[in-house]
Amino acid sequence: MANNVYDAIVIGSGISGGWAAKELTEKGLKTIMFDRGRNIEHIKDYVNATKAPWEFKDRNQKTQEILKDYPVLVRDPGLLNNNLDYWVDEKESPYVEVKRFDWFRGYHVGGRSLMWGRQSYRWSDLDFEGNLKDGVAVDWPIRYKDLAPWYSHVERFAGISGSLEGLPQLPDGDYLPAMDMNCVEKDVAARINKNYKGKRHMIIGRTANITIPHNGRTNCQYRNKCAMGCPFGAAFSTQSSTLPAAMATGNLTLRPFSIVTQILYDKETKKAKGVEILDAETNQSYEYYAKVIFLNASTLNSTWVLMNSATDVWPDGLGSSSGELGHNLMDHHFRAGAEGIVEGYEDRYYFGRRANGIYIPRFRNFNGDKRDYLRGFGYQGGASRERWSRDIAELNIGGEYKDALGEPGQWTMGLTGFGETLPYHDNKVFLDKNNKDKWGLPVLAIDAEIKENETKMRTDMMADAQEMLEIAGLKNVKTYDHGYSLGAAIHEMGTARMGHDPKTSVLNKHNQLWDAQNVYVTDGSAMVSSACQNPSLTYMAMTARAVDHAVGELKKLNI
Repeated sequence: MANNVYDAIVIGSGISGGWAAKELTEKGLKTIMFDRGRNIEHIKDYVNATKAPWEFKDRNQKTQEILKDYPVLVRDPGLLNNNLDYWVDEKESPYVEVKRFDWFRGYHVGGRSLMWGRQSYRWSDLDFEGNLKDGVAVDWPIRYKDLAPWYSHVERFAGISGSLEGLPQLPDGDYLPAMDMNCVEKDVAARINKNYKGKRHMIIGRTANITIPHNGRTNCQYRNKCAMGCPFGAAFSTQSSTLPAAMATGNLTLRPFSIVTQILYDKETKKAKGVEILDAETNQSYEYYAKVIFLNASTLNSTWVLMNSATDVWPDGLGSSSGELGHNLMDHHFRAGAEGIVEGYEDRYYFGRRANGIYIPRFRNFNGDKRDYLRGFGYQGGASRERWSRDIAELNIGGEYKDALGEPGQWTMGLTGFGETLPYHDNKVFLDKNNKDKWGLPVLAIDAEIKENETKMRTDMMADAQEMLEIAGLKNVKTYDHGYSLGAAIHEMGTARMGHDPKTSVLNKHNQLWDAQNVYVTDGSAMVSSACQNPSLTYMAMTARAVDHAVGELKKLNI
């Protein structure tokens, strides 16, 4: 086999790209996987994973230098410099905000699989049928039954911990033992479940943290340092799970520092023949060829690749024949909810630092409820005791102050809503050829915002959280809306949607480009709607399903 000819090409090595590489290589295809950034080796390169808080430079605070060099990244109060090198250098890779869009990216092997929140929920037909029933955008070309076996497939390998609840809007999966709720959360859950007579439920989050040894990985140690790289392999990532599996086949070649600039389209065969890459270190261009291509560069970068693959056939990019490429950008809107104080339980604490929280599945516009907006939201949150960083009003200096901070503070609990954003055609991205990145490539311009439907929903996200916490007995419950701009949830979806009709969609029901059916797109760009659950598990399932289809089509000589 020539050095530049393979059976399959995978563009991107994050959650979906890692799965594409695993499934393709395990089915016998010689595969090359490109990533535009550096390689991060499992365990060896997790340089901050075992550091104590005081060992971090500047005590892990945002310095003036960070504020200057990372003006987008610092919009998220939770992103500090303990994993700063996992995030994109914004000077090298800028983008244009027609409207504010918080784009948090990771350009390295593993992508954001190293930094994601790991919440892993199946979607139901409430989600897959929503567009059709509401007359919004286009209908999903698949239903829950199409993905159900693939959800099971990826859950069993990735290791998702969770509880079986029997809820129609949140299907159960194949789970490892669930993490435990703490004493306050158990009592609050019981009061919520009782008061709403089974119409609202509070459960432990379903998370891609293994709770028992699994596939050679060590179970979660309750350190809650997942985003620095998990040296135990307890947190699912490309590095801990799919990449080792793909490498074990002997069929994978990994090429970091490789920016895929375009997919090469053959007008004679009406298929893609390969890709052009730009070596990020040498600025040299190379071409690689394969029978099938999986595009998994993450939602917006996958769309960038398609747009930058323009030909005289499709001047707006490969996949643009419907006019929908770049449109229908979505995210989850959040940062609205409520929090309060829990009295009592002063003699109780909890084990370790659980890398997970509670979840309240969607209950609005469901089960007989009807609101003045479409769709709904779920809640994530949890209860904990205040720590040393709390304020103590009556003490602010001296030995008694230090002693007080050495003891755990009062219990508090909060609920943050994650709401569905509808797919609006005018929420879009496009190439801005007047602005270039470090490598002279055009950058994306993003023009998107939430609209009236989401704004109305945020009122309920706050009011419902307050009501539930007060019913559960919390005191001094206060609502909050900390403001939100698209992108902040880091759940970008849409811009290359699936559909039934090549006139209104970019991909068919198998995630194939209508315009070149040996190109499969299985990351967030394929999504037709956003639901309110975290989407990454769905990307994994779609990817495994698409690989199975692609290999079958290759055997039939259809692609």
